[in-house]
Amino acid sequence: MTQHLPLKGVRIIAVEQYGAGPYGTQLLADLGAEVIKIENPDTGGDVSRFVSPHLIGEKDSQFFQTFNRNKKSLSLDLKDPEGRKAFEDLVKTADAVSNNLRGDLPAKLGLDYPSLKAINPKIVCAHLSAYGRGNSREAWPGYDYLMQAEAGFCSVTGEPDGPPVRFGLSMVDFMTGSMFATGLVAAVFGAHKTGEGSDIDVSLFDTALHQLSYPATWYLNAGDVVTRQPRGAHPAIVPSQLMEAGDGWIMFCCQTQKFWERVAERLGHDEWVTDPRFVKVEDRRKNRAVVQEVMEAVLKTNTVAHWMDKFGGYVPAAPVYDIAQAMDNPYVAEIDMIYTDKHDGFENGKIRLLSSPYKYNGQRLKGGIAPELGADTKDLLG
Repeated sequence: MTQHLPLKGVRIIAVEQYGAGPYGTQLLADLGAEVIKIENPDTGGDVSRFVSPHLIGEKDSQFFQTFNRNKKSLSLDLKDPEGRKAFEDLVKTADAVSNNLRGDLPAKLGLDYPSLKAINPKIVCAHLSAYGRGNSREAWPGYDYLMQAEAGFCSVTGEPDGPPVRFGLSMVDFMTGSMFATGLVAAVFGAHKTGEGSDIDVSLFDTALHQLSYPATWYLNAGDVVTRQPRGAHPAIVPSQLMEAGDGWIMFCCQTQKFWERVAERLGHDEWVTDPRFVKVEDRRKNRAVVQEVMEAVLKTNTVAHWMDKFGGYVPAAPVYDIAQAMDNPYVAEIDMIYTDKHDGFENGKIRLLSSPYKYNGQRLKGGIAPELGADTKDLLG
């Protein structure tokens, strides 16, 4: 990517490991920020370098490569006086110091604004933790799955007659990382305007709770507790759920009346539009099981591919793919969402990774790999 990226010239010192924090700073690296990843050489660096399966040599893994492309690695022990001095010298040149440590640790390690403002008054200190800072849980360890459980996600995921179910991916981590990146950039923008830095915090729990969105509003104002619906259905809109076809599954999201009418047309049953059981969304909601029954009676007569030929671009519907099918989808190649780069840890000298979700001036942001442990220490410290 040769174009001038929007965050070029922004320097971020990242005291981070594993998933949520590195995910957020990688988004900023995608957009051109210089992300300097502090890794303690005595511990082997970021723990995700050793996450199996799919290790790459002794101090790298495909997991680590997923979250750390286009960053620099600086070997530094922040508890060592010389390491601390080197860190503070970097703070003088930086726009932000980010961390995803336990909530009680930033102050102890001197990574918050009160500890660093004398060194650089404009520094932004961005904190991502499980439960935040300055509360009764700040010293608690915490992970994505725990947030899904306590914030109510598991109660609305899965089938009504089955156990609570977590998401198949760590979406709270990824959403919190995205919140983290947004907050950091906003705080840096403010510091550039005012000359004064700040602390900005996000936490896994706060983010998960915030993502309850309208079900939370319904409960707070109407006492309505949303529960699991069959086939992962939307609590209010029908049909917006999984349906079974002849050889697989299709997800429908008919969020407006227009799309219900189009479903009826493409399934060859225009009479459904005027059927008293299905006329309005309220009618369909009362007769949710009947809607599923009549639709699946038709869908099961042919393949997913057949129906997607009929629905594509006309009815909001998508085939249910496994990971291999999702990656091999021709549309993914069309939009450049996978790239290949050099990596000596593979026999063929190449690694394949997902591209950035950003496009800038019409070009997909892609390319780059994660650094070797301490790869940039000499350059950064002179």
